[in-house]
Amino acid sequence: MTILTVTAKGQVTLRKDVLLHLGVKPGDKIAVDVLPDGKASLSAVKPKDALKGFIGSLHRPGEPALSLEEIDKAIRDGWAGKR
Repeated sequence: MTILTVTAKGQVTLRKDVLLHLGVKPGDKIAVDVLPDGKASLSAVKPKDALKGFIGSLHRPGEPALSLEEIDKAIRDGWAGKR
């Protein structure tokens, strides 16, 4: 078991062995799930490949595929904060 200390600012520094176990490096993200009885679970957040994360993102099961014009409008609306 690894014991960590909470700073006055409420921060905790994870030891190198914990980071190695999680497979994370500087700049990576760690998810914390709050569990009952004052417990928590840590896990590494693995970033999705940008292209793989995009492919299929506009797919709507049971509906026809979007036209290029509809896709362009969705992009414009997203950048304008309308979606």
